[in-house]
Amino acid sequence: MSISKPSSPFPSVDRLSRDPQFAGLVERFGRTASIDAIRGVLDDLRAHLPEPDFCAPQDPEIIEQAAERLNKRSTFSLRRVFNLTGTVLHTNLGRALLPESALAHVNMALREACNLEFDLDSGGRGDRDDLVDDVLTELTGAEAATVVNNNAAAVLLVLTALAAEREVIVSRGELVEIGGAFRVPDVMRSAGARLVEIGTTNRTHPADYERAITSDTRALMKVHASNYKISGFVAEVSEKEVAAIAHAHALPLVVDLGAGSLIDLSAYGLPKEPIVREVIAAGADVVTFSGDKLLGGPQAGLIVGRKDLIERIKRHPMKRALRVSKLTLAALEATLIAYRHPDRLVHDIPTLRLLTRSAEDIEALAQRVKPHLEAALGAAAPGAAAPGASARGASAPGAAWQVDVVSVASQVGSGSLPIDVIPSAALALSSVGTRSGSALNTLAERLRRLPVPVIGRIADNRFLLDLRCLEDEAGFIAQLGLLQALK
Repeated sequence: MSISKPSSPFPSVDRLSRDPQFAGLVERFGRTASIDAIRGVLDDLRAHLPEPDFCAPQDPEIIEQAAERLNKRSTFSLRRVFNLTGTVLHTNLGRALLPESALAHVNMALREACNLEFDLDSGGRGDRDDLVDDVLTELTGAEAATVVNNNAAAVLLVLTALAAEREVIVSRGELVEIGGAFRVPDVMRSAGARLVEIGTTNRTHPADYERAITSDTRALMKVHASNYKISGFVAEVSEKEVAAIAHAHALPLVVDLGAGSLIDLSAYGLPKEPIVREVIAAGADVVTFSGDKLLGGPQAGLIVGRKDLIERIKRHPMKRALRVSKLTLAALEATLIAYRHPDRLVHDIPTLRLLTRSAEDIEALAQRVKPHLEAALGAAAPGAAAPGASARGASAPGAAWQVDVVSVASQVGSGSLPIDVIPSAALALSSVGTRSGSALNTLAERLRRLPVPVIGRIADNRFLLDLRCLEDEAGFIAQLGLLQALK
């Protein structure tokens, strides 16, 4: 006597694969991925089968769930966002936006064969650093240059190549920590160099450097405190003074500028940061700085200085592990070439363009955007109670919003000019008749769920959208109508 197995409440994969709707999945995603998605949905459904209120879906619903699964797997994790935080060089949001010329040059390097390490003059092997060496030395006044993947790597490589197992002298006031727990003493240890601290946190004098030099000393180092400031009873030794001390003992001066700048930012109404050319002229033998901060280019660590020292650095085995790709070099070359045309810098370099936008222009933009945001949120008049809000102010689904144009202060970001702010304007969203903390967090989540997520900041019991970095006004307004559906 045979015992029949109970029939499954689900269709077979074979049956579903013959459904006309399945053909659409195959056309978009391929047969293998579509079959895998169907099987995945069926496995999930079987897991819920023991639940008493479970209701098996029909074939079209199963295929639709498979389509949702495939769409989700095909969506990029790295997405465009609207940076309305008020921080121009936002580390978490990608830092500098590249110039159009850089995008075009990268596109060429992606699509075509290129002379990455080929010397077109001799027909022999070339050095990829040669692609940017001439323009970097021209802009900085240095004798030679090389490039690695970020400034932390640049500092690590320089110390490893020049001072492994030997001493490097640094002022205590310059033993900084930047983002990601990157600390100068830790990098020194990783490079195999021995840190010699001199001076105190707030005061260091030339005699401190002189007394610390021994036969084991291989370099004197200065680190620009780009992400904090010490004021009051302070004293530090200039690059020119430290260079004179170093050279008197036949030692190099290494300067880590962090952000660094190729131009005088004060000419554009911004606070002045150290200029690489001036630091080289002051006697620095090796200078490191970032490509994706004030320079306005791709993530890179730039090393410029004396030719003999740069050659030693380039010959170190670690250099190959830290070298950059053709995409970085293409973007960097195009960005650097833009600096050969100073009259067009504010137009051509997005970082400078955003940093120099006037507060008046941003406020005018805010006034134009305000009615669209009010309409999308169903904004209430000042003092009005939100529909459905109780007398005790409990959060309600029908919470209303008041939108105001307010003056705010933008920041450069990424550790640059930490105490300096730039006047700007923002749209301030205040909840009406609800517990504001919960409502603000819910609003922030809704804005992040838009097709192009909107990233702002909560401050003073309001959600602020600083419009300094908003250039796609039409695109921002066009998606605001979707906010109501995201409740």
